[in-house]
Parts: sequence; structure tokens; C-alpha cells
Amino acid sequence: MKLEIDIHDLTEFEAIKTLEKFIANAPKNCSEIVVIHGYRSGNVLKNMVSNHHKLRSRRIKRRRYSMNQGETILELYV
Repeated sequence: MKLEIDIHDLTEFEAIKTLEKFIANAPKNCSEIVVIHGYRSGNVLKNMVSNHHKLRSRRIKRRRYSMNQGETILELYV
């Protein structure tokens, strides 16, 4: 199962809280979450999603970039 969340226009703090809650509430069979953060307005959200120290969830197995610079894929443990 694959889910998607858009965190455009959120502050870094709001985005962290929103993502952590979204990941915690994702169904157990969810294997990927596509995080749409954008890239034209700076890289604050992109860097936050990629940083292991800012976005902390034990469900995240791996972070990877897609061909779209405005999104990051979080692979989750199932």
C-alpha cells in the first residue's frame, strides 16, 4: 500500500509534527509514503524529510528521492 501527503506551505515544525502523526497512523500494510514538499521555495522541507535527526520514526526503513525533485519517498517497515 502506498500513501501520499502534501506538506507545502507548512513550517518545518508543523511539517515534522504532521508527518510523524501521519506515519504513526498509517496502516500496518503501508510500505511507502510519498511526501510532497516542493522545491522552488527553498529546500527547508526537503532537507527536513531527509534528515534522520529531525524526522524520527522507527517505521522509516529508508528515504529515497524520486525523479520529481519536489517529493521524497519514505519506505516503511511492514
